[in-house]
Order: sequence, then C-alpha cells, then structure tokens
Amino acid sequence: MMGDSTSQRADLEKAVRTFGGLWDTVRGLRALCDTGHDPHPKHTRRILRYLASEGLLVNVKDWPVRYRTVRTG
Repeated sequence: MMGDSTSQRADLEKAVRTFGGLWDTVRGLRALCDTGHDPHPKHTRRILRYLASEGLLVNVKDWPVRYRTVRTG
C-alpha cells in the first residue's frame, strides 16, 4: 500500500508541475483518476497539503481549500 501512496503523490506532483494553476480536492481527484488511480478525497487533500508544505503550492482560500502553484524561475 505504501507504494501506491507514494505513486499517487508523485503523479499528483507531476500534474501540478505540468498544468499549474489553481488546485482543489476535485481537480486533484480528477488528475489522479486520469493517471489510473482510485483516489480517496481525504488522501488527496493530504497530498495537496504535503505539496504546499514543500513549497510547490500556496493556500489562497481556506474554505473550500484552494491552492495556487508557485511560480518558479
């Protein structure tokens, strides 16, 4: 199971880096489904929080939670 969790995180991070823009749970779920996962909303939110803690996303709205990608370079 840990491999699947790590794989989901990697796939969602790749989608965020590729497409940029605004991210919420629904968009994260769609991105994970598009890469062949069967994600759970709670886990998807956890991954988004992780990506924010790593500096890839910044929180722009608290309820419902919405993130924006951080521009690099």
